[in-house]
Parts: sequence; structure tokens; C-alpha cells
Amino acid sequence: MGVACTCGVEVNAFSASNNVKFTGQTGTTKGDLTYLADVCVNSLETSTLSLHFQDTETGANTFTFTANAITSVTCKKEGQNCVVTVVGTGLVNGTQFSFKAVFRDQVATAAKDNVQSFVITGFFDQNGAAPVPQGSIVAVGCQ
Repeated sequence: MGVACTCGVEVNAFSASNNVKFTGQTGTTKGDLTYLADVCVNSLETSTLSLHFQDTETGANTFTFTANAITSVTCKKEGQNCVVTVVGTGLVNGTQFSFKAVFRDQVATAAKDNVQSFVITGFFDQNGAAPVPQGSIVAVGCQ
């Protein structure tokens, strides 16, 4: 992260076979989620975040979301775990949307980390928490 970061998260995570929701579509779509983030409240202008959804049913809903402005990062300690909420705007196929992503860094070695939620307003909702391998979410700022 370079600059000392008082609150942020690094994410390199993959979660398979999730049932997600798309705004305006009935039911859910199954697919794989790939999350990448390097976010720090001390350097919002250089922070990055993206989500790639691979539609494993029809391929029709496959997309990549890339944040173009991160406006808020908050870190909250929950027990021994750290929950980082990232808010801002980003693009899907040239269209701008607002987003809110919540990442949970679990301390317990047996526990999986998880992406509590990822909502792209008016477009996509991951529809609940997505478990990802332990260590693929590294939160800073809950010490």
C-alpha cells in the first residue's frame, strides 16, 4: 500500500458458484466472482477496486466492474475480525454506477474470509456473503 494506511483493504479473492441478482431480471444467475482491491483511506485517489462476474449458466451476464472513484473507506472491528466498507462509483461497459462493498477479514485460521456484500446500485447484487479463501482479504486499520 506504500503510504502508511490507517484504514484499508487488499483483496485478491475468488468465489465460485454464487447465485447473484441483476436489477430487472427475475431470479438469480449462477457464476464465479473475482475481486481485486488495493484500497487505503489515506490515498483514495490511487486506490483500486474491481469485480469480475463470470456467468456460468449462459455467459450472457458476464461483466467487469472497475471503480473510478472511491469516496469512502471505513474500518470496524467486530470481535477479532475486521470489516472494511468501501463506497464509490465505477463503470460497467462504459456506464457509471454507485457501489458499496463490504469485506470481512476473519482472524481465525480455520475460518474463511468473506465478501459480506457487493452491490452495484441499479445493476447487480451479489445476494449475500461470498466465502473466499482465508488470507485473500487483508484488512488494515482495525488494530
